[in-house]
Amino acid sequence: MTEVVSIVKVGIAEINIVKAPQTIRTSGLGSCVGVIIYDLSKKTAGLAHIMLPDSSMAKQTNFNESKYADTAIDNMIEELYKNGARKFALKAKLAGGAQMFQFSANPDVIRIGQRNIEAVLAKLKEHHIPVVATDVGGKCGRTIEFDPNNGELRVRTVSKGEEII
Repeated sequence: MTEVVSIVKVGIAEINIVKAPQTIRTSGLGSCVGVIIYDLSKKTAGLAHIMLPDSSMAKQTNFNESKYADTAIDNMIEELYKNGARKFALKAKLAGGAQMFQFSANPDVIRIGQRNIEAVLAKLKEHHIPVVATDVGGKCGRTIEFDPNNGELRVRTVSKGEEII
């Protein structure tokens, strides 16, 4: 019997959790970073589409914790635990963090993609979650899809086509 695979889509500044046979996808990763944290033996995964590195400068009205690396990752880990994932088994993969635009004035001010990557890596390190694969940086946007059944992350870009990490 063939299993029907459904794809759960994660929008910008959103988080979601899936269990196999579902897969999880996000698109539009320019300077944003897509972070997948998963427990392969439980076939459970979460994906956060992170826009910004740090919530400390955020306005508190209409505050969206899923938008920021520091709060999104904490929340996603809690949701993974609620869905049966185990702390010692968690691993991470990430993609995105591109430098989409070039500015001649002061490029360090805008380097949001790199700052997102650094914030995500720091938060994962804080939680002792190993990063097993990345496809980050560069100058092109990405669409990613993760399969919690086998741990494959498909990364599609205009320049490189599709790769599995």
